Formats: sequence, C-alpha cells, structure tokens
Amino acid sequence: MSNKQKTGSKLQGISRLITDATIGITDLVESMHRRIVHPPFLPSTPIQHLITDISGIVYNNIRWSTRFIGSGVDNVLGQFATVSGKIKTTAEREALQAVLNGVVGDYLEKTENPLQIEMQLRYEANTVLINKKSLEKAFPSINGKILLMVHGSCMNDIQWTRNDHNHGTALGKELQKTPIYLLYNSGLHISSNGQSLNELLEKLVLHWPVPVEELIIVAHSMGGLVSRSALHYGEEQQKTWTKHLKKIIFLGTPHHGASLEQAGNYVDVVLEAVPYAKPFARLGKIRSAGVTDLRYGSLVDEDWKDIDRFKMGGDQRQSSSLPKKIDCYAIAGVVGKDIKSGSTQLLGDNMVGLKSALGQHSDPAKNLNFKKKNTWIAFENNHMDLLSNKEIYSKIKTWMLL
Repeated sequence: MSNKQKTGSKLQGISRLITDATIGITDLVESMHRRIVHPPFLPSTPIQHLITDISGIVYNNIRWSTRFIGSGVDNVLGQFATVSGKIKTTAEREALQAVLNGVVGDYLEKTENPLQIEMQLRYEANTVLINKKSLEKAFPSINGKILLMVHGSCMNDIQWTRNDHNHGTALGKELQKTPIYLLYNSGLHISSNGQSLNELLEKLVLHWPVPVEELIIVAHSMGGLVSRSALHYGEEQQKTWTKHLKKIIFLGTPHHGASLEQAGNYVDVVLEAVPYAKPFARLGKIRSAGVTDLRYGSLVDEDWKDIDRFKMGGDQRQSSSLPKKIDCYAIAGVVGKDIKSGSTQLLGDNMVGLKSALGQHSDPAKNLNFKKKNTWIAFENNHMDLLSNKEIYSKIKTWMLL
C-alpha cells in the first residue's frame, strides 16, 4: 500500500471513529434524558411518556443523519489517497495510533477500522517481512542470537527509544545480538496477542537465514504478559521456537494485575449503583479487552471467556507458573527511595505495584517464585524510566551474560 493510500485509509478510520463516537454520545444523552424525565422508583405519567416519545424521534434523526453524513465523508476520504500529496508518518502520529489501539483496539479490529495495528516485526520503525531476503536486508550482519523486544500497553516499537537510549540497540551492539521489535494491537485480549506471537515466532525461527543459537525476550509492562501467554501456547503446541528461548527479562510487568485497572472496575460498579449516574457507566466500558485483562494479569482464553469483564469479581485466572527450563528475571520500579510503607509497595512505579511486578501473590498456586537473585528493585524510577535508566540497562546486560 502506498503512502497516499495509507493516509486515505487512516483518515477514513478517524472519520468512522468520530461517527461512532457521535452516535455513542447521542445514546448516552438520550439515556440520561430518560432518567431525568422518568425518575427512578416513581411512576411515569402520560405526559412524561409523550415527552420521551417525541425526544426519541429527535435522537433517532440525529443518529440517522450522523450515519448518512459519516458514510459520505468516508467515501470522500477514501478518494483522498488519489489526490493528496505525500504525508510523512511521524513518531508522534504512530504513538497516538498506539494509544488509540490500547484503549479501543478490540473495537477497531471488530469494525475493521484502518487505524487498527496488525501484529508485525519491525526494525528501525520499518516492517520486517519474515523471509530470508527481507531479514538479510534488514540485518546485513545477521547472527543466530535473536533479541526480541516486546513493548507495553498503548505503546509501540519506536518508544523503546527514550532519552536517546534504546535497550535493544545497545544490547545488540555490546553483546552481538540481533535485535528485532514486536508491534501489536495492545487493545486485544492478551491471550489473543499471545497466540498470534506464538505463531509469529515459529515462523521467524523457521525462516531465520542462519541457524538459531538462542532467543532472548526483553518485555516491558503488558509485553511481559503477552510473552508469557505466547510461551504457554507454544509449549502446549510443542513449537520449535520455545526450544530456542533461553531467557525472558520482565520490566515492570503486572504479573498479577495493575492497580489502575482494578480501580477502574470499582468506578464501573459505583456508577452502575447510582440511578442518575448509571448512564455514564457505559463510558467506563469503552476501555478495551487488553486493558481489562490487566486487572489481574489474564494470560489465556479461559481467564476471560464466559465472564463479564466489567462485572466486579475476584481473581479467576488459571494458575500459570514460570517455565522451568527458561531463566526468568524481573525488574520492578518504585518511585520512592525505599519500600518501608505499604502504600509505596502498592503504587510501585505508579502503574504497577511492587509485588505484582515481582510475581508475588498470597495464593501459593499463583506465586511465580522468581529466584531472589533474578529480581531487582529500581528505586526512584517510574514505569517509563524502566526504558532508559542506565542502571537498569546494566542489570539487564549482566543477566544476559550469565
């Protein structure tokens, strides 16, 4: 697809989102209107019903007009690609698209919106096709030591570079590894991305131009859960790539969930419980399957299938231990200078709590039991600092040399 076509399709994607958002807001306003006209727990009069019927016609007209105009705009933007000039894709634009996918990525996939991100491998912000010619072109000095970098929620492969530092690039140069970066739609269920990554890694290993000596994964945040999910399915299916995997290094991975999503679930329940606020509860339910999977760190389909992901409930995940034949390491960030207080541990790096990042759980069946020597706490570091802190880089490098 040419740059012009990509620009046109992405503009169409934005147009569709605006159309859907307008209809969604109309539904919300109509629902709120009904709540006001028909107060909870009180009988409605014929006049109140008449008001609702008349307003219903108005709201339906708004929805019809929005769909009609949106369809026309969509067609116009589809033709935009044939008349517009080149528009360079910027890092900022890709970052915005990554956030959009993280928040509503499952919706983008369901509606086949052009803004959805398809899982792919990249290097220096370019897609790398999985065939010998493409891989040799991307990596002129290719070797059998593959270093896979897996980003977190609402992020992309470009954002591994922070403060002029990139863990993957630096490790590749210093340790003679071939770094390759995963890009994926973080709004999909973690298990869906895990299954896709499982298939992608199998294809990569089978088509790698030289014999594969080792595969190491460095994963940030949600990327660690996607990697664990991929390994679960890979081992279950006896995939070749799992035999080459030697180490996984987790950076701020919410192995047992993120407190922010757990708080979001409480907000849902509170809004649902208050009669006049109930219409606004649907706003909280916009967030993607990927986000709600972060409540407890769901890894497999069974963790979410046949379960209302917005309903308050306990941790119903399947027990999932760390692989026995693969060295696993975990780095947890803490914004404070120590971990003496319970609140500091709960906040952790401001996104992921300390115990969750270290895989610790009160239920022995869910406790990941990282070896103590394979864990490290990075004090005075927030969730994003894990990508650029030089001490953290040094720790990763030391572990990779073991």
